[in-house]
Amino acid sequence: MPPQRTPAPAAPEDKRALWSWALYDWANSAFFAIILTFVFAQYFSVSVMEDKVAGTEAWGNIVGIAGVFVALLGPVLGAIADQSGRRKPWFISLTLLCVLACAMLWTVTPDPGQYWNAALWVGLGILGAEFAFIFYNAMLPDLASPERTGRWSGWAWGLGYVGGVCSLVVALYGFIEADAAVFPLDRDNAEHVRATFILVALWYLVFSLPAFIFVPDRPATGLGLAAATRAGLRQLKESLAHVRQYRDIVRFLIARMLYTDGLATIFTFGGVYAAGTFNMSPTEVLQFAIALNVTAGLGALGFAWVDDALGGRNTILLALVGLGACALAILLVDSTTGFWAWGMALGLFVGPLQSASRSHLARVAPPHLQTQMFGLFAFSGKATAFAGPLLVGWVTAVTGSQRWGISTILLFLVAGFLLMLKVPATEAREHGVSRG
Repeated sequence: MPPQRTPAPAAPEDKRALWSWALYDWANSAFFAIILTFVFAQYFSVSVMEDKVAGTEAWGNIVGIAGVFVALLGPVLGAIADQSGRRKPWFISLTLLCVLACAMLWTVTPDPGQYWNAALWVGLGILGAEFAFIFYNAMLPDLASPERTGRWSGWAWGLGYVGGVCSLVVALYGFIEADAAVFPLDRDNAEHVRATFILVALWYLVFSLPAFIFVPDRPATGLGLAAATRAGLRQLKESLAHVRQYRDIVRFLIARMLYTDGLATIFTFGGVYAAGTFNMSPTEVLQFAIALNVTAGLGALGFAWVDDALGGRNTILLALVGLGACALAILLVDSTTGFWAWGMALGLFVGPLQSASRSHLARVAPPHLQTQMFGLFAFSGKATAFAGPLLVGWVTAVTGSQRWGISTILLFLVAGFLLMLKVPATEAREHGVSRG
């Protein structure tokens, strides 16, 4: 095993590298907004499966199973990368896997016989995007100064939501609602919807290029893949054996495991719930998605300074209170107007919760274990990821009600909040990680 690296003294921030890094949030936002949340999720449930309840259950199974693989393999990949040194080969390859999967979703036609084709490419897309995000997140402590980690994390999340808005606008007005004379697509075969999946592939690829080119990488340690794998597994085993040394991080990761499962379930079933419970059309769902991303982006940007002032833990608690209250209100309202109003309010707390979680770990993770810790960070976001979607699917199937199925998210949010109360508050300047 190579010796642990001692972090180098802090150097001036490389603004080009930081903005290139942040732009990656803009790049991958199209995948999460169009594929996982609003367009493909609804298309799969309504047009492919041809039954909203069966579609909700099947979609939950696909997303949940992919989440299990992310949870099991994420920490292993992170540990191997820490031992090999370089992150970008992993980061680029996994991003390209997701790009390919998005392009292949074009082949999923509106036919129940396309279930396995859809499951394959959605599953591979999730694996590529989520694994790439491990390496992306682990780059932040090497790029941003500790006292500005919250700001850069928040600005990146804000860019992501802006990217989500822009990609949805292009999808809506460039394809789904476009004049057939301009784009001669076969609407009976849903080509105007399926074309948006090609859009995601191109969007993700093009806007990832600055990160591929300008974000610096750690130097290689000289270990080959086989040796790095063995050393990484030993290091991961050692970290788990001495878990008490990282008990505050472990407590945080368990709390995040719970509240992120609730948050991810909200987004996974957002479009399905809007269409099924409030009878919103595909156009209305996309309009809601655009507005939600606007408020989420405003929240991420606005709370970026709060994060640096109060610390990640306190920002997380604030966001969970707001998120839980708004989610409960959405479940209680019967009107589309009420759904819109509380949905917009909910968006204000989504970005800060995600951003503050990343910045908190960036400040407290040991420098020589950063990628491994962000692998465990991915594990914490996916270890129970199967539980949320599967629970929604099962409760929906048993009750025949999407409202009852979606209500299960509150259990995860409340449990995460209670455990987060036991995580010590941190100050960015006192507990920041020096950049290597």
